[in-house]
Amino acid sequence: MSRKPAPPPLPDLLKDPTRRARARGTLAQPAPRFDAQSRHYENDGWDLPDDTPDVTREVRLEEPRSAISWNQSPDLGFDRAVNAYRGCEHGCIYCYARPTHAYLGLSPGLDFETRLIARPNGAQVLEREIGRKGYRVQPMALGTNTDLWQPIEAQHRIARSILQVLSDWNHPVTITTRGALIERDIDILSDMARRNLVDVGITVTTLDPALARAMEPRAPTPARRLAIIRAMAGAGIPVRLMMGPIIPGLTDHEAEAILKAGRDAGARSAWWALLRLPGEVNALFQDWLQQNRPNHAAKVMKLLREMRGGRDYDPAFHARFRGQGAYAELLAQRIEKTRTRLGYTKIHPDLDCGQFRKPPRAGDQLSLF
Repeated sequence: MSRKPAPPPLPDLLKDPTRRARARGTLAQPAPRFDAQSRHYENDGWDLPDDTPDVTREVRLEEPRSAISWNQSPDLGFDRAVNAYRGCEHGCIYCYARPTHAYLGLSPGLDFETRLIARPNGAQVLEREIGRKGYRVQPMALGTNTDLWQPIEAQHRIARSILQVLSDWNHPVTITTRGALIERDIDILSDMARRNLVDVGITVTTLDPALARAMEPRAPTPARRLAIIRAMAGAGIPVRLMMGPIIPGLTDHEAEAILKAGRDAGARSAWWALLRLPGEVNALFQDWLQQNRPNHAAKVMKLLREMRGGRDYDPAFHARFRGQGAYAELLAQRIEKTRTRLGYTKIHPDLDCGQFRKPPRAGDQLSLF
């Protein structure tokens, strides 16, 4: 009887013993894949634990040449997006965007959570792009790579300025976030909702606050995220419950409870995705499992490989979000039956692209003919 080959060993993860990182997803610093140099730490015998400094946040500013990122992926519901920040202070250990930090010469590990890039003139660049003569409107996606309403948004307010531009132009927008800061922008969002221009997705991965604290250390608690859904729904803003990622053997047993909690809070529709482990995320997540949930580690990876055709990750379109095999099919059936029972809508109404227009500006000349 043939056996599936054992998965390749994971690389050793570099961890700086001279730094202390409280409320971070990982201490590991895997080298950027494009970096020709590498490093390792040696103990010199001068351990001074009381003097170990915390890792602090560093924010650099960037002037983007373009604001819109385009894609042609057949399994995404959008073809354009705006990302105002690189890196994310929420520190979710499973974040599929971690490998993008390697393009900046930074580590997808701790650097992704602490060495952030902000684009303060993103709204101005966006307005220039959507105002071009050949631009054809379709819903703009916000929060597809990193969260626009992460903690640094409180100081930089880039997400709000982007929302204002889209509102001024009557440009439809879809949002994915787990940040409580989005409640600050209910005034803009509710006004856009009245024009059928916005759809907001709030991510809830678990209802267990201890697990959320370990897995998503600087994101709002599960209860706080449900409160965001209630606030949005109460303001007349259509809300999607985003169950992503579902981690087999760790959070999949909560699927029905999360769906019920989201529906009770006011979510109209629900979407879900299976855990993805692209690039450096694989080693980082497995290290996190061993450190934080060692009794679950073997089961999680066994189930995940069963759902990924024997691999830790399958990047194929469509399969990457849902997986394959008996366990994946059972999970999909459970979610679909629960969504139907709870009265979730299967398809959200299309946002209105017909209102898109250049906003009137002071000094514009009015024609009488």
